Amino acid sequence: MRRVTAKDVKAWLRGLRASTTSNASTGSAGSTGSAGSTEPAATGASRADGTSTGVARIALRAAVRRTRRLHWPRALRRLRPDYPRRGRRGPRRWLPSLRQTLLLFTWLVLATATAVGVAYDRTAIPKDLNAVAVQQDNVYYWADGTEMARVGPIDRQAMPLNRIPSSVQWAVMAAENANFFSDHGVSPRGIARAVTKMATGGDVQGGSTITQQYVKNVYLDQDQTLSRKFTEILISVKLDNKVSKQQILDGYLNTSWFGRGAYGVQRAAKAYYGKDVSQLNPSEGAFLATLLKGAGLYDPSISAANHRRAVARWNWVLDRMVDIGQLSAKERATYKVFPEPKAPAVPPGLSGQTGYLVDTAREYVSAHSGISDARFDLGGYQIYTTFEKPKVDALAAAVKGRLSSLRPATRPADRDVRVGAASVATDGRILALYGGPDYIKQGFDDANIAVVPAGTTYAPFVYAAGLRDGVVRRRDAPRTPVTPDSLYDGDNNADIRTPEGPYWSRNGKIVKTANAGKRSWGRISLRQAVAHAVNGPIMQLGMDVGLNRVRQASVDAGLLPGTGFGEQTPDFSLGTATPSPIRMASAYGTFAGRTGTHTDPYSVLRVTRDGAGIGIERPAVTHPFTAKVAGEVDDALRDAVGEGAARRAGQAGQPGQAGQPGQPQGGDGTARSGQDLGGLPGTALDNTAGWFVGYDQAMASAVSVFRVDPTTQMLLPLTGVGGLAAQGASRAYPLDIWTGYMTSLG
Repeated sequence: MRRVTAKDVKAWLRGLRASTTSNASTGSAGSTGSAGSTEPAATGASRADGTSTGVARIALRAAVRRTRRLHWPRALRRLRPDYPRRGRRGPRRWLPSLRQTLLLFTWLVLATATAVGVAYDRTAIPKDLNAVAVQQDNVYYWADGTEMARVGPIDRQAMPLNRIPSSVQWAVMAAENANFFSDHGVSPRGIARAVTKMATGGDVQGGSTITQQYVKNVYLDQDQTLSRKFTEILISVKLDNKVSKQQILDGYLNTSWFGRGAYGVQRAAKAYYGKDVSQLNPSEGAFLATLLKGAGLYDPSISAANHRRAVARWNWVLDRMVDIGQLSAKERATYKVFPEPKAPAVPPGLSGQTGYLVDTAREYVSAHSGISDARFDLGGYQIYTTFEKPKVDALAAAVKGRLSSLRPATRPADRDVRVGAASVATDGRILALYGGPDYIKQGFDDANIAVVPAGTTYAPFVYAAGLRDGVVRRRDAPRTPVTPDSLYDGDNNADIRTPEGPYWSRNGKIVKTANAGKRSWGRISLRQAVAHAVNGPIMQLGMDVGLNRVRQASVDAGLLPGTGFGEQTPDFSLGTATPSPIRMASAYGTFAGRTGTHTDPYSVLRVTRDGAGIGIERPAVTHPFTAKVAGEVDDALRDAVGEGAARRAGQAGQPGQAGQPGQPQGGDGTARSGQDLGGLPGTALDNTAGWFVGYDQAMASAVSVFRVDPTTQMLLPLTGVGGLAAQGASRAYPLDIWTGYMTSLG
């Protein structure tokens, strides 16, 4: 049988059209041929037309079907999708069959393979290294734009692979890529996990091989994007086919970041153990391998939590080396003690207060920008801080001047005295801080320390909570408001009560109030109780408000939620919380402006690199208190300076005051008027700390004085410091430093 061609179909269609035209003409003639019988003729014509048109339509459909078969040979007709599916009704028409699903999958695989092949062919291994090879300083600036400090350059020194102990090499491979010598540059499982997490917006995942990490280090940037990951994979496969595994491992060990500004395992060995990498044992090598997971999380010198993580992962790395046959169980048993690294070296140029300022700004950049620690250590950034040099110098001078009266050589109580202080503007800018006597001698920052009890400087938060939230004095009674004029029992040794009755301690006794000096004040308003630092009404107010609400009010004002608040007992309202001076100054600033607004403290105005601005988050402004509540707290704190517990702060520097106990030495003989100052002194219940927190209309400043046992790191009482008995030192030293500082500013 001869195969029908397209030419045959066209000829057949021409004949069909001619036949249809002829029939139509005949029917038309019949309709007019009989003058006397018009209706029958018309009916006959209609039948003729209907018959011929129907035949034409059937023939045309058949021709089209034959034409379709001509364009789809039998092999292709089997592949042509039957979609929507014939012979199915409803939703089933749109559900693909198994064959259709397999066909679609096959096409996708072929298309993906083709795309990957083209991309692989067009991707070349870059000839130039990325910014990891460029050493630059990070430059910090004062608030006025003048240079404050330069930190850098990065610390790196290449070391040939044959000088790196095999135990160190295998520790790294055990931690990062145990199959390094057998893989092809990539890990399909790790790639799938990383791509899935990035595509779904999850946390950045590991899983990259050593080859991939090396490619990222020296050829690409650190952005966590799908396109960068895809390029990394292609270059890794090409590099694995082009160079030896030893070359890749050599490059990886000499370019990886280990923290402390150290790039490469040689500088890491110097930074953490003060020795050449060739002298490291497997235990020390396992610790350095631990740092590759993130030095910011595993450097033990940063925090106790880091130390715990480092020990756990160090143990895991050593066990992993045993599992892969690169460390015997017998030798592993000899490494039971964590190889503690040495303390971080202090970069030059950070002496005095500068190091504390740089650390504070660096921490802010790390927490509020997209700049990773590793990238930041590459240098090249300009950090413009909020710190004002005149205030920093004045605060340091005030501390030094007051502590000059200590005699640690002859008076044991004068030893180990420390001071933390900070000034924060009402808009959140950290203007000055005092972190210690010298960053080179004492690296930890006492302005940001959070172990010192706030004592009675905590009272404004209790007062603010009562004014904002009201009180409950009887069980099942509604919450009722209090005002500055609300009267409380100010007598010493008064019972502390709850809505259910007296508050009983664990030893079965009713808890009593304890005023300073055991003084009884009788019925006293809340405003007077705050201004004169009367403990009893503040304790009872805290119980009436609810200690959970008091805690929340202090957090809303500016204290960190993680502050060590201690147990919620009646003493809670007397300042068992342990905020830092920076946070206390910031929280008091919430009341200084009388608006009730708060901005978390920040230390960096902007960051640039190569002339371009780097995005950095600025704290949001919150409104925890109404202007009425903030104004009422401010009134009480101004009363404290004018006629209450802090009245010496308003008298500082006046004629006849210099040289008296508790008064600042030096200054120009002038002082700010107590009318524009507010503040409150505070003493911890166990006399381990003394505070003064005060403010003017522009900024709030907090000063804490305490002692720390250098062997146990426990707080010691301030009794006897400076030759002052009882609570003399805890009251005098913080206030003297604060007033001396404020006086020097004029």
